[in-house]
Amino acid sequence: MQKNISQTSENIMKERFGKDSLIALATVSDGKPYVRAVNSYYEDGCFYVITYELSNKMRHIRENPIIGICGEWFTAQGVGESLGYICANENRELAEKLRRVFSEWYYNGHIDESDENTCILKIKLESGVLLKNGVRYDVDFREIGGK
Repeated sequence: MQKNISQTSENIMKERFGKDSLIALATVSDGKPYVRAVNSYYEDGCFYVITYELSNKMRHIRENPIIGICGEWFTAQGVGESLGYICANENRELAEKLRRVFSEWYYNGHIDESDENTCILKIKLESGVLLKNGVRYDVDFREIGGK
């Protein structure tokens, strides 16, 4: 087992998740776990998801921001936070990046940018386990320095 190999772990994360990637996102509400698949994009210790502010997942995150995720031989815990309306001025640069990353499905009617409840969910990772080629990496994402 190898621990806290920040550059190696970050390179694997970018390779695996630095594109449109399906992950499972888990929240807890009223003592019950909820899991759903979401399209996501990884960068600098964080995953980004385009979602709807009034969805159950965002309600759960407002109640309890601690979340779990998993996908492609990776599992982690982190904190979810709404960055607000996707077309807000402060989200302009990130929104452009997400439109490119999710371009295969973004404009097929799934996203309504005219609705101010269309938001960006930021998942700031704290710790996780990443597996590649029989090697386990216990990753402290605070060392990677998420935004």
